[in-house]
Amino acid sequence: MSTPTPRYPRTILGTCCIPWAPTHDFAEDTFRDGVRLLLNHGFHHLYIFGTAGEGYAVTESQFDHITKTFCEEMQASPAGPMIGLITLSLPALIERIERSVAMGAREFQISLPSWGPLTDSELATFFRETCGRFPDCKFLLYNLLRTKRLVTASEFARYAEEYPNLVATKHGTGDILLIGDLIQKAPQLRHFFTEPGFAYGSLLGDPGLLISIASTNPARALEYFEAGVARDVGKLMALQHELLRVRTELMAAAGTAHIDGAYDKIFARILDPKFPLALMPPYEGVSEATFEAYRTALQQKLPQWLPGQN
Repeated sequence: MSTPTPRYPRTILGTCCIPWAPTHDFAEDTFRDGVRLLLNHGFHHLYIFGTAGEGYAVTESQFDHITKTFCEEMQASPAGPMIGLITLSLPALIERIERSVAMGAREFQISLPSWGPLTDSELATFFRETCGRFPDCKFLLYNLLRTKRLVTASEFARYAEEYPNLVATKHGTGDILLIGDLIQKAPQLRHFFTEPGFAYGSLLGDPGLLISIASTNPARALEYFEAGVARDVGKLMALQHELLRVRTELMAAAGTAHIDGAYDKIFARILDPKFPLALMPPYEGVSEATFEAYRTALQQKLPQWLPGQN
């Protein structure tokens, strides 16, 4: 029996971080510039409001304002806007989908409610009230431990059969066994992995690249993605080795105490020097000194991962 074609394109999936003014208001002009910058670098499949995009932090009015702005900017992309949905409330999530659809969005990145781990029957309800309630929309499930329950490869396969608009998954794992399980058991879904997992996944199947640390040099990130598509093992492993060294320098400069978005705003600042590092309180971004320490480390040790370098 032939392997089914995944329901979503094999591509690079990137986040658009949310810049905050010193007053913690949405810095709309900086955000628009950031979306355009990524689009100009050839990243067309973009989303807002993942963990790095502080989807857990915004008010409902901020959600609407930022989503409307994002949908407007994504009209310049051949791909549509993808809207992330992180909330403890399923009714609130449904209302956000309804309002986003009215703004023109049709792709959503959903995460399980995280106050407590969902039971099997609760998981079924969650998929029914998202994928089932909105059959004209496409859904990617962001599978992460913060939700206290990881959806298994077998569960993905079952729900993909029930809901043809469940099209993709997103993971931060580098676990080879888990990657292989997802690709083997749920091949109709496009599985997106961050840089370490993408290299392994590309030797086993056809995953997408969830770009994170590689985003500081879009051209070199594209080389990494293309090496995975071509299964050019030598180039893929060489670039992955570089990226592991980049991560080592990041951890040496910034440590591990920050929430996800703090690191992604470092990457955004490297691409756009005016991008603010601040997170929505109570979370704290990295300091200017930490950012400069990381950028200096890249300049001295891995300059090929700075913008415009080969």
